[in-house]
Amino acid sequence: MSSIDRNLLTSLLERERSAFVSRNPRSAAAFQSSEHLFGRVPMTWMNKTAAGFPVYLAEARGARVRDIDGHDYVDFCLGDTASMAGHSPPATTAAVQRRFEELGGACAMLPTEDAEWVGAELTRRFGMTQWSFSLTATDANRWVLRIVRALTGRPKILVNSYCYHGSVDESLIVVGPGGEGVSREGNVGAPCDVTETSRVAEYNDLDGLDRALGHGDVAAVLMEPALTNIGIVLPEPGYLEGVREITRRHGVLLINDETHTFSAGPGGCTQAWSLQPDLVTIGKAIGGGIPVGAYGMSAGLAEQLLARDDLDLVDMGGVGGTLAGNALSIAATRATLEHVLTDDAFTQMTTLAGRFTDGVQKVIGAYELPWSISQLGARAEYRFATPAPRSGTESHAAADADLDDYLHCYLNNRGILMTPFHNMALMCPDTTEADVDTHHQVFEAAVRELVAG
Repeated sequence: MSSIDRNLLTSLLERERSAFVSRNPRSAAAFQSSEHLFGRVPMTWMNKTAAGFPVYLAEARGARVRDIDGHDYVDFCLGDTASMAGHSPPATTAAVQRRFEELGGACAMLPTEDAEWVGAELTRRFGMTQWSFSLTATDANRWVLRIVRALTGRPKILVNSYCYHGSVDESLIVVGPGGEGVSREGNVGAPCDVTETSRVAEYNDLDGLDRALGHGDVAAVLMEPALTNIGIVLPEPGYLEGVREITRRHGVLLINDETHTFSAGPGGCTQAWSLQPDLVTIGKAIGGGIPVGAYGMSAGLAEQLLARDDLDLVDMGGVGGTLAGNALSIAATRATLEHVLTDDAFTQMTTLAGRFTDGVQKVIGAYELPWSISQLGARAEYRFATPAPRSGTESHAAADADLDDYLHCYLNNRGILMTPFHNMALMCPDTTEADVDTHHQVFEAAVRELVAG
């Protein structure tokens, strides 16, 4: 297989970064003049860039983004799933305008009839029969963890090493060198040692999961059916069935976080792979770009909770927020699920992701690179390892910061946006075959230059 000349990589990366700075003077100026923003950006993760500063948004429609320097991009980032419906889908835009302009009352603290429609549709897709709403998937996860602790009387949560569940405190744990759980590097201001609240097992490791649950102190396993934010890591045959058997045997609840794995289909991996979780959390894409999250559970679990007179589920018990379930978010969610992210749309998006996967694999094979690409429905991602990593720790070890930055910068300079945290491409209903083929042309050119030495 071809090896990468690191000196050549360094030279190419410097060239692409220089070109990025030259072609984005207005974005550079906006970044430098931001004196009142922590880290010069609205949220510090926006500093995850390949060239020192982000491009600034001017407008976006469908699968296209334009920055303030006037450059147009084919957008495969799509807000890292938040805009999987495409930017400002017409049906969602119309519903939001009607709710906000014509009807008003976006945050009146009153329910709307749309909410029951959304709950019923989420039930059809994910199987859970009782739903509640938040503004983010992070909050949905936080609140569900309170609920499972209340239901089981157990204090700890188990997650997979290098998982992603937003900024949930309990999820910032990884498998350390000795096999025991340790705090994930960079964990900011942890309220306590994460091992006090959490246990951890490698993805695709049933024996490790069984051992961890054997302590008898875990309320629930919170997991993505496939890892995504550390690079796509797919389940080995029998793994997810084994997780369900082991959790039931230990009396542990199972939560599927479908926020990113929603790309697998209209009901995420839960529907696509006939999974049987006890609870489901989701956010980002279901609102079509408007902030919303949700969590669902079975009728039996809901009845147990509502029958408890020691739990404050109405006021200050720690579950809920004033803006959660607001009329605007719910209107956007109904329109997105009813008219945009439909069953037919997922069929089209998954087909395009297959075209993306096949094209990248051809380039990898043609240049004999020790890389791989994995697909999860409408999402695909290339990794600098072959075979593809089977756990979060393996995927973390496969990271190559300079290669990441080179490819991101090269693609950005030629009108292609990828997710800044990793090499993920997501399809939306407006993505076209031509968009995918454009990526392949630019990607192949980047690889050709990289191996030319």
